[in-house]
Amino acid sequence: MALTPTTSIPLGFRAPDFELPEARTGKLLNSDELMKEGASVVVFICNHCPFVVHIMEEFVAFANEYTNRGINVVAISSNDVENYPQDDVPHMKALAEKHDFCFPYLYDETQEVAKAYDAACTPDFSVFNEQGICVYRGQFDSSRPGNDVPVTGQDLRKVCDALLEGGEVPADGQIPSIGCNIKWKS
Repeated sequence: MALTPTTSIPLGFRAPDFELPEARTGKLLNSDELMKEGASVVVFICNHCPFVVHIMEEFVAFANEYTNRGINVVAISSNDVENYPQDDVPHMKALAEKHDFCFPYLYDETQEVAKAYDAACTPDFSVFNEQGICVYRGQFDSSRPGNDVPVTGQDLRKVCDALLEGGEVPADGQIPSIGCNIKWKS
């Protein structure tokens, strides 16, 4: 496990387009459908990363709350499943069903979407406003496996609350997420 932070890139970029299969249904879903109305959270996760496992329960609670409030949530796994078979589509489907995901869990087999989003780690969060412009790249919260900080999602909640209230998301104070590196293909 290589400890990796979110790539620091300037905010203000437009959400890259994608079309990927959803793990539970196999149906191809595209960014236009998934991010058409309201702000959107796009998170790169995987099944086995201890940082993702650590926040999973609270992230699912966050997604349930904020999708009901009008925020789109999309999760994408881009890991190399040949070398990390626990991240393959059947395992993705099982994880989504186990935690009753209210959001799509998409598989990025070519890893092109992760590259387009400059994703580096799992979990890696980007938040886009209603116009599809990135206003946040950062952490869910300060909790990490073993640091005894409660998992609350407070950083991501602040961003989504600001968007829902029509406010600005401050560019300062965006602390990069930290997690396992995306498992790139050779």
